[in-house]
Amino acid sequence: MKLNILLIFLGLMLSFGQAVAQKKAKIDLDAVTEAHFLRGIGILNELLSIPNDSNDPEQLVPNIEWCESNLSTRNWQVSRLETSGFPLLFAEKTVPKAKKTVLFYFHIDGQPVDRKRWNQADPYQPVLKRQSTSGQWEAIPMEMLQSQFDPEWRIFARSSSDDKGPFAMFLTAWDAMVEQKLTPNYNLKIILDFEEEIGSPHLPEAVVRHKETLAADMMLIMDGPRHLSNEPTLSFGARGISQITLKVFGPRAAQHSGHYGNYAPNPAFRLTQILASMKDDEGRVVIPGFYDGIVLTDTEREILAQVPDDEDEIQMKLGIGSVDKVGGTYQESLQYPSLNIRGMSSGWVGDEVRTIVPADATAEIDIRLVPESDPERLFGLIRGHIEDQGYYILEGRDPTDEERQRFPKLLKWEGSISYQAFRTPFDSEPGIWLNKAMVRAFGKEPIKKRISGGSLPIAPFVDALEVPAVTVVTVNSDNNQHGPDENIRLGNYKEGIKTALAILTEDL
Repeated sequence: MKLNILLIFLGLMLSFGQAVAQKKAKIDLDAVTEAHFLRGIGILNELLSIPNDSNDPEQLVPNIEWCESNLSTRNWQVSRLETSGFPLLFAEKTVPKAKKTVLFYFHIDGQPVDRKRWNQADPYQPVLKRQSTSGQWEAIPMEMLQSQFDPEWRIFARSSSDDKGPFAMFLTAWDAMVEQKLTPNYNLKIILDFEEEIGSPHLPEAVVRHKETLAADMMLIMDGPRHLSNEPTLSFGARGISQITLKVFGPRAAQHSGHYGNYAPNPAFRLTQILASMKDDEGRVVIPGFYDGIVLTDTEREILAQVPDDEDEIQMKLGIGSVDKVGGTYQESLQYPSLNIRGMSSGWVGDEVRTIVPADATAEIDIRLVPESDPERLFGLIRGHIEDQGYYILEGRDPTDEERQRFPKLLKWEGSISYQAFRTPFDSEPGIWLNKAMVRAFGKEPIKKRISGGSLPIAPFVDALEVPAVTVVTVNSDNNQHGPDENIRLGNYKEGIKTALAILTEDL
């Protein structure tokens, strides 16, 4: 009798185990993705056709309306979260008996476009292209996708990769999951940012104001490119960003260089001397204390070494024969704050060049931050370095006539902090969960990056909501984001849909 009971019990346990296994294997990710791919292209092309320069709020209105409509028709609860600038869009899906809540972040705005530099009539009209044997991208009819597919073909349009593509992947995956009569076992929230490309200036205050609405157990960011190898990738952090504008003054107005050269100090020379004094010949910042607080342990170096970078390939791609010596490798270099001159201006050049001593010279600087670097402290170090060279610093204003006479060296300073860096441990709850989803989707471990070089406005969420955050990167690294001819590779778009589908159907 006891033996029979034991056999029955074992049979029940076996059945239960098989049921669990079936639950995990209840969806064929490849087949379902394939079935919804063309619909996903339709969603992508429709969204890409809406201009979205975040410097023009009028362009953003049709974008937020499109997102509201598309989320509402999918039965999400949708509302606008007011900010001091353009609103955020919030959407929520509550799942009965769910114990966890996941907050997804996307941004819908894009960088400005210089239409003359795009190899198509309209950057906001998606064009399907394939690469010719000569390496040129040539347009082909979008209708060809009805009968053919080549993962190397690409769709060219502003924001195709950054960041409308990932949002279209998510919507496509959601539709595919619903059609399979499945649902996540966790609650979902979505926040859509329409000012990311101008630094999300109103986001930190808005996150604090709407803290209860945004509350979650973890945050996923679907933005950014995969590793250069184009293998499935997870990024566990992102550098922050702050910026400085330096303006050095010479004569009150530009002067004839024959009359006043050798007499009126040239502000362009003075500015370049300031800038050159900040780094050594190997690209390292020499301002004392700039790298304080950053010590890479042997374990951390091993983690960084696991990213399969080919340093020669990276240098060949960039067209450089040497690299800065801030870190021993590319990944190590990302663990330190950077000091970058992103633009300079003084006088005139090219067809407009003239023989003058310029009136002023301006440099635009950005500082990429890591969690160990306090931007206010770095600002203080840089200001002190400039003052040590004899400059009187003017806070956000031009000098008066009295100041021009009183101080031989004048510099205008304007500094701002967009957002801080964040970093999440690999073995955090979202890290372990996402790793399972990625292995289920691709049959192998994803590449895990400790921190990515690009900046994302995620630190305000991490700090205010006290949640871990991980970036699920999907697009091709050579997508020309921010520049002319931005594109998304079709193979990446399809695998991005599968990635989102795996996450939505992975129990948490």
